[in-house]
Amino acid sequence: MRVLAAGAVATTLLLAGCGGGTASPEDRTLTVSAAASLTDVFTELEARFEAADPGVDVVLNFAGSSDLSSQIVNGAPVDVFASADDSRMTVVTDAGLAEGEPQVFVTNRLQIAVAPGNPEGIDTFADLTDPEITLVVCAPQVPCGAATESVEAASGVTPAPVSEEPDVRSVLSKVTSGEADAGLVYVTDVISAGDQVDGVDFPESDAALNEYPIAALANAPQPELAAAFVELVLSPEGAAVFETAGFGTP
Repeated sequence: MRVLAAGAVATTLLLAGCGGGTASPEDRTLTVSAAASLTDVFTELEARFEAADPGVDVVLNFAGSSDLSSQIVNGAPVDVFASADDSRMTVVTDAGLAEGEPQVFVTNRLQIAVAPGNPEGIDTFADLTDPEITLVVCAPQVPCGAATESVEAASGVTPAPVSEEPDVRSVLSKVTSGEADAGLVYVTDVISAGDQVDGVDFPESDAALNEYPIAALANAPQPELAAAFVELVLSPEGAAVFETAGFGTP
């Protein structure tokens, strides 16, 4: 398994199509670009996919969906794209780069991540406006940031975060490291962090339910593998993995 760091993804993927490797004809590489909030579940599905075909190396590329869609439109050789919302997938479909119609496979919603035991006593979304609370959120161009803006618009409450992060896992990291008192992340991110954080539900999150679409790409270097990976994600086996991680069903 290889996981590409987001900062070097575009260059790495573009070079991947230039040849020069020593892989045997039987070895095949499948490149999957997926929203950062899918890190844990796609890593598990990657292991299952590779176990079913030992000649396949799945390369997972996790980042904010806006960055991933830009990489694809700019020519990165990607086989499968899984976005954390429809708008970033639309960037790809409008460019004619999706093979067929993208399919929504899970949903997700926001939750407030806080330190274990919730020492700041954060119980509501409005509590995040307290100037004594250090809040981090996602940048507005990524799905978790767009969801935050939707919650603000629906509630009329506008917190003042100290930073806007490039993806949801960066927000979570700020909370788990103690750099922030609270962060707006997905329910699944709180679950993935285990006892490192607690999650605070708030009813306003219902205004910003994220739907995650997936598609094989029209110019996929490995079209058959791309179709097979999408099939795994959409299968009952995939659905069970997502359910365990806290994702909702579409």
